[in-house]
Amino acid sequence: MKLIKTEDAVGHVICHDITQIIKGVTKDAIFRKGHIVREEDIPVLLSVGKENLYVWEKQEGMLHEDEAAEILRQICQGEHMHPSGVKEGKIELIADCDGVLKVDTEGLYKVNAFGEMMIASRHGNFPVKKGEKLAGTRIIPLVIEEEKMKKAKEVAGEKPLLQIRPYLHKKAGIVTTGSEVYNHRIEDTFTPVIEEKLVEYGVEVMGHKVCNDNHFMITEAIKDLLSKGCDMILCTGGMSVDPDDRTPLAIKNAGTDVVTYGAPVLPGAMFLLAYYQGNIPVMGLPGCVMYSKRTVFDLILPRILTGEILKKEDLDVLGEGGLCLNCPVCTFPNCGFGKGR
Repeated sequence: MKLIKTEDAVGHVICHDITQIIKGVTKDAIFRKGHIVREEDIPVLLSVGKENLYVWEKQEGMLHEDEAAEILRQICQGEHMHPSGVKEGKIELIADCDGVLKVDTEGLYKVNAFGEMMIASRHGNFPVKKGEKLAGTRIIPLVIEEEKMKKAKEVAGEKPLLQIRPYLHKKAGIVTTGSEVYNHRIEDTFTPVIEEKLVEYGVEVMGHKVCNDNHFMITEAIKDLLSKGCDMILCTGGMSVDPDDRTPLAIKNAGTDVVTYGAPVLPGAMFLLAYYQGNIPVMGLPGCVMYSKRTVFDLILPRILTGEILKKEDLDVLGEGGLCLNCPVCTFPNCGFGKGR
């Protein structure tokens, strides 16, 4: 690039977008990169404060901001997303389907720490919907060394930094526990809450069983639903340390491998996650899921529905950000709940 007075720019090629900002009216480029300046453009350029202009002088080994943004786009873009057009040196990525966004946190940090470039993304492990914005990329200066962009690709690694895991069609079985419900002393208000959350993600409820606090009965109910083809089991209630709360034992006795009993999340500390035959999730849901608007279940369910096999570490890291503030107006997932790391 070279810097020249705007009055002398006729016939020269502008090397970056020129933006006009009129409060409440517009914020857009009035001249795009590559525009050849005409005589009539001079008053317009001066009106937006451009008394001097950078005009393009292509140099070997240097990349324009649009070219560099394309490289950052390549670093980021995984499956089930598409890029916007380049505008003012920036490219955005847009979701092609509903699912859960996965972010390579370490790779993202490495690229952003490299200097003179940036990638801003949404938080990983949270639901996104088709058409929603996922990330934006650009370099900070107007031009950058081609070699530096090559090194950025190297530090990012071979896999894209962003992926969307689409939801799978799941067939759920619900086991409602508690002698008070089983004996019709009180109405079952837990199951409707679970069904409402499942409907939001298109989950088919294949079966529902109500059990008392006998852990043998609960275990048999779980096994029966599994035998009928359910590929996800949700057990409601009986998850505390009271003598009559035997759901964790029943889940274990159904032949599952328990990943964790307990999560550093409030509401939801007594949550249990197990897997049957390695890939069929069986969850024990504490009572808070029934009466709290958002709980650990809202953090875990979307990831389960993409087929992700969660490990204990996936729940351990939820502690920072794991405190729901029970705001008078809930804006989840557009809040800090579950977004510590």
